[in-house]
Amino acid sequence: MDWIEGFREYLLSSKGLSRKTADSYFSDAELFLSFLEGREISPDCIDEYVIRDFLFHEVTHGKSKRSCQRRLSSLRSFYEFLRAQERLDIDPFLLITSPKSIKALPRPLTLKETDQLISENQKRDDPFVSRDCSIIELLYSSGLRASELVSIKENDIDFISRTIKVLGKGSKERIVPFSKEASVVMKKYQTIGRPFLQSKSEEKTSFFFLNSQGKPLSVRGLEYILKQVEKKAGLSVSLHPHSLRHTFATHLLEGGADLRLIQELLGHESIRSTQVYAHVSNEKMKQEYDDFFPQGEAPNIKK
Repeated sequence: MDWIEGFREYLLSSKGLSRKTADSYFSDAELFLSFLEGREISPDCIDEYVIRDFLFHEVTHGKSKRSCQRRLSSLRSFYEFLRAQERLDIDPFLLITSPKSIKALPRPLTLKETDQLISENQKRDDPFVSRDCSIIELLYSSGLRASELVSIKENDIDFISRTIKVLGKGSKERIVPFSKEASVVMKKYQTIGRPFLQSKSEEKTSFFFLNSQGKPLSVRGLEYILKQVEKKAGLSVSLHPHSLRHTFATHLLEGGADLRLIQELLGHESIRSTQVYAHVSNEKMKQEYDDFFPQGEAPNIKK
């Protein structure tokens, strides 16, 4: 069955769209059908998960949220058309909301950039260096969310087992490991840097990370610190708590870690939230393939 036959005329006559808009909608429908064909899915057998997978596919290929919203509008019209043609009984797009929450993931730091960030940060000699080194190492080696890091209290940390008790989304508790390198700088911060910062405030607190006034660090304060660290390290990587969380997950996956393990470490309730990292890793694999595989014509094979 030619699913798209008559769709352009439907847009022009029944929907009253301009020729240019109709052409754009038609192209979006063709793109979606090509996506389904590559996954051997019939247009009348899709569900909300297939639609969301398509939208994530578009985002990770550099499409903006506005472009995805237009794609969604196009596909809504396409499936209205299919319903009008009695080619299907149920419109799956009735279950899909506008992709307000779809955001392109930040670019993960490469191993070289991560090493440079850590090494350059360690060269500093200001009073905040042990705290900032601890933040960088901990975010990179544990994948903590910004809100989780600033909520850590001293008694949440077990240096013997190198684990932290974390209260994640939905007040769900999990145990997260951290690296030996993080353990070293965190102990130094606890011994030297934190007491110095604590002395700046008359109020004592059990929160592990403190700001320059000796008060508990906020998420906004954490974001500011990372921007300063990036500047002092002489890098331009758009450093953000989530970019380090993304780097943690990407490097784990590229190192061969199981997706279920990454899901548990990140505190994702659904594996679907973690699968996007697999997609990003696959994109990197395909890019490296294109970079290294000979692009010339294949030699003639004599029979």
